[in-house]
Amino acid sequence: MKNEKGFTLVEMMIVMLVISVLLIVTIPNVARHNTNINNKGCEAFVKMVQAQVQSYMIDKNKVPTMADLISENYLIEDTGCPNGTKSILIDSEGKVTAVAKTTT
Repeated sequence: MKNEKGFTLVEMMIVMLVISVLLIVTIPNVARHNTNINNKGCEAFVKMVQAQVQSYMIDKNKVPTMADLISENYLIEDTGCPNGTKSILIDSEGKVTAVAKTTT
């Protein structure tokens, strides 16, 4: 019998089993936290737009619309929340909120 270096079939199967168990444990946790991550990104975007609204109000002495913020280069574009499920609204007092998009 030769003493060849390498892995046996049993060793490879054990390695595959360990990797499979790690994936089975990891993937559900990532999927579960995906919604929470998207909500945090939306909250951060709302705060950023609120800061731009306040800056616009200081500069121009009026409450802007999203179109005003984009045309005056306070924002690059109206993307809504990063996850795409909510759009950004600015009320008559300059308060920014995220509301669910309606499909019409």
